[in-house]
Amino acid sequence: MKRIVLSLTCLLHAYYGMTQEQWKLQPVSVTTRWAKQVTPQNVLPEYPRPQLVRSKWTNLNGLWEYAITDSTVASVTKYDGQILVPYPLESALSGVKRSLQPDQKLWYRREVTIADKKPGMRYLLHFGAVDYSTVVICNGKEAGRHKGGFQEFTVEVTALLQKGNNTIGVAVLDPTDKGNNPKGKQVLNPRGIMYTPTSGIWQTVWLEEVPEVFVSKLKILPDVDKQLLQVWVTADGKMDKYQAEVSVWADGKEVSKQTGNGDAAFLLPIANPHLWSPQNPFLYDVQVRLLKNGKPVDEVKSYAGMRKVEIKKDAEGQERIFLNNQYVFQLGVLDQGFWPDGLFTAPTDEALAWDVVTIKSMGFNTIRKHIKIEPARWYYHCDKLGMLVWQDMPYPANVSDEAKNEFERENNENIAQLYNYPCIVSWVLFNEGWNRYDQERLTGWMKRKDPSRIINGHSGENYDKNSPANPDEKWINSDLTDVHVYPGPGQAPQLPGKARVLGEWGGVRVATPGHQWNGEKSWGYIETTAASFATKYSFMMRHLKLFEEEGLSAAIYTQPFDVEIEENGLVTYDREVIKIPVDKMKEINSILFKK
Repeated sequence: MKRIVLSLTCLLHAYYGMTQEQWKLQPVSVTTRWAKQVTPQNVLPEYPRPQLVRSKWTNLNGLWEYAITDSTVASVTKYDGQILVPYPLESALSGVKRSLQPDQKLWYRREVTIADKKPGMRYLLHFGAVDYSTVVICNGKEAGRHKGGFQEFTVEVTALLQKGNNTIGVAVLDPTDKGNNPKGKQVLNPRGIMYTPTSGIWQTVWLEEVPEVFVSKLKILPDVDKQLLQVWVTADGKMDKYQAEVSVWADGKEVSKQTGNGDAAFLLPIANPHLWSPQNPFLYDVQVRLLKNGKPVDEVKSYAGMRKVEIKKDAEGQERIFLNNQYVFQLGVLDQGFWPDGLFTAPTDEALAWDVVTIKSMGFNTIRKHIKIEPARWYYHCDKLGMLVWQDMPYPANVSDEAKNEFERENNENIAQLYNYPCIVSWVLFNEGWNRYDQERLTGWMKRKDPSRIINGHSGENYDKNSPANPDEKWINSDLTDVHVYPGPGQAPQLPGKARVLGEWGGVRVATPGHQWNGEKSWGYIETTAASFATKYSFMMRHLKLFEEEGLSAAIYTQPFDVEIEENGLVTYDREVIKIPVDKMKEINSILFKK
């Protein structure tokens, strides 16, 4: 996905004297090797939206001005310095490394030059994610607002942009753990299993030029049994004079095509479909064109994986997780998506992919993405590499009505945003009772929202202090029974119609001096030495295999990487030391896939 700068649109200034020499990585206890590759001229240059690709776009990552004011301030003219977008304010890579308090407001500003503004074209300003409450300003006027720290959003700036110089501004409020917002594993006072906050812009910002009527959204759903790919096309603008053309391609050859008005699902036959799986992650290319009088006016590219996931009984009558009509044990890790130098934001796209490649090389086929929504390219790497994903919902901040409403609104957006990625096979609603409420209703809602995936209504239900006494209510409406056992392993209870999974276990600490966030405070659930870790891990895996033979369908090990003082990863936080050699780890893990 080669980046092509808008030929008619944006020439970006090194404005207000912003130079590479004026930015530097701030001191931090450990950094990854990729931090050295980051410069103001080289900041996540890859196309940020692999499921809806256009050729013309302009990346707005790089140096912006920033200021921190009281939250009541309505505008700002004096800025505190420069920040490297999209790294969070608190991160070393931002060049700032300052915290944002709930009573403060974070401001951004940068200049964009429009070389030529075409009549009839529209201009969209995209944000991968901003934490948390955002106002976007263009040339001094409000262009749009968004609330939510994990969701992508778009603001149209057509009417506000002008030929020549333009000023883009962003104002952000972020209460972190002092508000009603789902925040993930970030707190103002990091400790234990909670970590350094991320505030402000933390994913790519980019500008896109589109025609008057354009494709704004695709919804893609495979049907393996019927050998169909269903595609819904949503366009922005009046479609009465337009048609949509959807085509599917395999290895450069067109295998299916339909043209229609776009107001219903396109049912594209895929004869003898090449199925997507961790062993063979085959992806079909999808092309969508908007036609006016038979001529294309907009074109986007996407992709799809033909795969199916469900709960079925095996030959012994035990409910199991089936992938493409076959039982596949899901051996995974609990990945929290933190970086010592970028916090929520990986230093580079290579680093983002390295995590997935390394986990798969170790013999795992599943990642539980824990209490965080990742940038689109992380899911793209999982799709390309063949990694199954359990996607957690960032949990509700509290049980107030406002927090509940925000949790449910964001869940709806999260599922819609991530719907097309074939790697995602399960949605995880609640974790360990953290502000759990209305579990029956919400699990049922989630199953109706997406019946194509497995719904895990409550991971680690056995940690819930307010757990219902009746076992039938513990995972009500869920497809799974899910327990956490540290260090474990352990077995989930058997209930009719549900597969049994071990949602978290492990947590073995191997202290690694020279690669620690804070060695004095580092901890794990149990501890062993580097020399004995492989033996300990092998013993635990052999024990896990016994549970698999008794009916366990999946197990998620805590965790692939150390995170701050939680030093129980298979790899150090800086990604420098793999604590058991990859080949040895793969050999040990292979026992789970032997019949």
